[in-house]
Amino acid sequence: MEFEKGMSPETVANYKIDLKQCIDFLTKEGCKDWKSIQSNDLVKWMQFLGSGTWSNRTIARKHSTLRTFTKFLIREGIREDDFTQVLSRPRVGKRLPKSLPLSAIQELLKRPRLSTPIGLRDRAILELTYSSGLRVSEICSLTLQAIDLENAFVRVFGKGSKERISPIGKPAISSIKDYLSAGRPHLVKPKSGSHLFLSKRGTALSRKTIWFNIKTYGKEVGIEDQLTPHTLRHSFATHLLSGGADLRIIQELLGHSDISTTQVYTDVDLAHRMEEYQTFHPRDRKMKTSDE
Repeated sequence: MEFEKGMSPETVANYKIDLKQCIDFLTKEGCKDWKSIQSNDLVKWMQFLGSGTWSNRTIARKHSTLRTFTKFLIREGIREDDFTQVLSRPRVGKRLPKSLPLSAIQELLKRPRLSTPIGLRDRAILELTYSSGLRVSEICSLTLQAIDLENAFVRVFGKGSKERISPIGKPAISSIKDYLSAGRPHLVKPKSGSHLFLSKRGTALSRKTIWFNIKTYGKEVGIEDQLTPHTLRHSFATHLLSGGADLRIIQELLGHSDISTTQVYTDVDLAHRMEEYQTFHPRDRKMKTSDE
């Protein structure tokens, strides 16, 4: 999955958890190996998941894990048949990505203390994530060589090791320059590599650290509802669409291989417009008040 399909380490880790959980269940059911498993065994597995506390989205992922692994077993000659064909994938409703209003973004960007190397680093991360819509894994893997501040772009290797060029806005460029001149030099250690963003130990910054820091800054400004680095990425795309950007351009900037993945932002934009209409249109406000 990682080397042939280019999937992220996080996806590989999730698939590993799903498979181990499935193996543990099938072992208790008396199955000895993958050759001895029958379709009915997998039906019991899915029924077990359905009776638990897992959401349809999580069960659907576990279903996909098993389907992918079955193809591997067939390709390796371990199985001749696809014993997952009898399984039905749970329906998963469309989940609209969460984004922040511009005012909240601006407040969030003010939180890092620029008098410290860590604060300069975190402000640069926040600015770059919102400016270019990068994934947290892409932020972590950025190197000094990937950043071209003079020409205002960053070279990113996204999912499937696909390369794309993302523009960087002026505020982000300014923040990165401040970090490179007054922040990063204080974090560099003898064995530090060329990663752009470093931890206190001088190593490449982990995604968990970025997640924790963003949540911490979010709490300081009163944003506690599932704030993640991906929220900034979603805000980047939503704000571009609201400003009139072409959906195909947003697709390229986000690194989506399929336009249908990007089209979810049109639903977000429509939902936002409806909310604004119902809040501010005088006729609609009067009708709501009379109903209440």
